[in-house]
Amino acid sequence: MVVEEELPELKDGEYLVEAVFFSVDPYLRIWPCEIGQAMIGTQVGKVIASKSNKFPVGKYVIGESGWRTHIIWKDDIPRSSWDVPHLLPFDPNDAPVSLGLGILGMPGNTAYFGFLEVCRPQFGETVVITTAAGAVGSVVGQIAKIKGCAVIGITGSEEKAKWLKTLNFDHVINYKRDDLKTALTVAAPNGIDCYFDNVGGEMSSIIIQQMNEKGRIAICGAISAYNSQGDQPKATMVQLSMLLKCLTMRGFHVFEFLDRWDEGITQNLKWIKEGKLKYKETVTEGFENLPNALIGMLQGENIGKALVKV
Repeated sequence: MVVEEELPELKDGEYLVEAVFFSVDPYLRIWPCEIGQAMIGTQVGKVIASKSNKFPVGKYVIGESGWRTHIIWKDDIPRSSWDVPHLLPFDPNDAPVSLGLGILGMPGNTAYFGFLEVCRPQFGETVVITTAAGAVGSVVGQIAKIKGCAVIGITGSEEKAKWLKTLNFDHVINYKRDDLKTALTVAAPNGIDCYFDNVGGEMSSIIIQQMNEKGRIAICGAISAYNSQGDQPKATMVQLSMLLKCLTMRGFHVFEFLDRWDEGITQNLKWIKEGKLKYKETVTEGFENLPNALIGMLQGENIGKALVKV
């Protein structure tokens, strides 16, 4: 349901933002939101009116503004989390503003910090990534190649598999077509050193069983359970593999690295300019199509970052 409301006049220190792009992310599926409340979500918008010295007209702002076409913000909110609006952290002349919601924003930093800080890859190691054609997984795989690793991407369609091969992934497994255990044995005959997990469930159990001693697992998401009602789905236990092989598994969220936020964006932008990082966006047109875009993303219809353009 779309609701219209009239916004008040701006007060000193306030500015009005008009949405340009909305980010569509898996976490929206599990975030608590009461009926009648505006849906949460990050957007990049443009300041169209301002009584703020910090946010002048014409600047682009990223923030947790929710599913709203317009919103008034105050400029005195301290920057203590990602929820707080902040100016686009790169020059719009260097890259499209939409990338602030993708490879030069939260998903890009999730890939950068999650892989480098949690997986701690070493040259020559073998890396496996699930939802490898998504906004995070596709960047993880490319960073792994930059770091000299062999990369195996797991995805769910031939179209996505073809795109991942253009990113120089060493092997791509279509889990809907291939037997995952057999395909992993062929793609990684010497075992797996790093696993970047976006799905959880039985797929992760199969991967973990084929990991090498002292392998590292970064838990970024558990999309296989996001639609579960009541009890969580069950999967083969992994404790024995973790015990015998001294594996390390760590869950993380990107906001742990908020004090280093610009580091990830600066490095990813540098790699883009050098031709080492590529990106893809699946853009849905129209504010009213936000629910359809979210459902489509959760069903795996997107390649790369899912966005809605106003």
